[in-house]
Amino acid sequence: MTNKLYDTSLSLLTDLYQVTMAYAYWKSETAEKEAVFNLYFRKNPFSGGFTIACGLANVIGYIDNFGFSKKDLRYLGSLTGNDEKPLFEPAFLAYLAKLKLTCSVDAMPEGTVAFPNEPLVRVRGPILQCQLLETPLLNLINFESLIATKAARLRLVAQSDTVLEFGLRRAQGVDGGMTASRAAYIGGCDGTSNVLAGKLYDIPVRGTHAHSWVMAFADEQQAFDAYAQALPNNVTLLVDTYDTLQGVRHAIETGRKLEQQGHTLAGIRLDSGDLAYLSIEARKLLDEAGFQDTAIVASNDLDETIIGSLKQQGAAITVWGVGTKLVTAFDQPALGGVYKLAALKDTETGQWSYKMKLSEQAIKISTPGIQQVRRFRDERGFMSDMVYNTEEEARMDGDVTMIDPLDFTKRRRFEATQSYEDLLVPIFDAGKCVYELPDIHSVRARVQAQLAGLHPGVKRFVNPHTYPVGLEKQLHELKTALILAIREGNQ
Repeated sequence: MTNKLYDTSLSLLTDLYQVTMAYAYWKSETAEKEAVFNLYFRKNPFSGGFTIACGLANVIGYIDNFGFSKKDLRYLGSLTGNDEKPLFEPAFLAYLAKLKLTCSVDAMPEGTVAFPNEPLVRVRGPILQCQLLETPLLNLINFESLIATKAARLRLVAQSDTVLEFGLRRAQGVDGGMTASRAAYIGGCDGTSNVLAGKLYDIPVRGTHAHSWVMAFADEQQAFDAYAQALPNNVTLLVDTYDTLQGVRHAIETGRKLEQQGHTLAGIRLDSGDLAYLSIEARKLLDEAGFQDTAIVASNDLDETIIGSLKQQGAAITVWGVGTKLVTAFDQPALGGVYKLAALKDTETGQWSYKMKLSEQAIKISTPGIQQVRRFRDERGFMSDMVYNTEEEARMDGDVTMIDPLDFTKRRRFEATQSYEDLLVPIFDAGKCVYELPDIHSVRARVQAQLAGLHPGVKRFVNPHTYPVGLEKQLHELKTALILAIREGNQ
């Protein structure tokens, strides 16, 4: 399901230099030159061992609705250069008015486990169009992948406990809140407090009440009883407004009244204090009163580290409400994805010219080629990922050799009989969507299936094992030759 929050074209959701480059391509009569760009990231977030690819549904919605409106074009026509004269000539604006995307897009399905330096999205088409897609694709993929990864980490540490996303009030604006709710559910959260996200994305909505509810009554017992009377089939009581353990006792009294009416006390919520100690003591009180099935919910600036610590301390918490540190990706605010030109077709010969960016830092050297990712697996799960050039696909039916891009002495050979899956699947073919979007619940299930395929060492939080990702031998040799040619040419 695509993002229904906006019902207008978002074609100006881009950086100005994308439009100025598009203008320069048009002006130099190279706008239709066929190009290939790869979108990837260089490091896993949160010092972790994996990333969850997310955001594809909104990419599809963006591309499907791409187009410059009359208002967009009037605005672009009002922009001026350093000489105060128009930045773009009318003929270019007329070109944009008729522009329809004809790019082909291949991508990893949402919910796929991904790793550094392998493409999440590959875009092929006229270079002007590919260029205009850079900023919006990075915006849509980077943030959702970041939040989905954070949620997946929460799911790993919480194990079978319920995890709820409670972050709307602390999110980065309206779209930050909506996008975070969607990505968090995909990554592994069981529900959200965000009612609009529940409506638009079919996410279960959950919630309790605020301290203000308790403070609005003469005493806590009266507040609990009134809430239970209003919503007898949805009673989770926030017990820490005044005195937490006394609040638990008041909740038990309300629970007894509920039982007389044929209802149950679903849970109590702790939002402050020593959550480990208070949850253990609350559990004792609930159990002694016969409320063994009443859940203990905890909130209060939780993240995967704190949840892990609380579980180690024996906290009697089975529902975790995570807000600020989830929806803001508190300990790493950006994924750092990039979008690099990798191939350009000669209009006269029809031959591909492979492109790459050099850097003094090895991690920032891009990889050329029309890339695909092949994931090898055995009966135990995923073995490694190999990036290869699709122009060499005919050779991929036989045995292949994978080379570590940061250490060419590390090589691994895979026989033709080895099980594998190519991860990039067709999304758009010459501008037409050919991909059937799965529902959000299927995407969420895919995340858990993908994580199950990883070795436990890759999923640990401290010094995780590095999942092997390498280049197919021919692609490695192509990259090496290009590096040498470029450096020799610049001497």
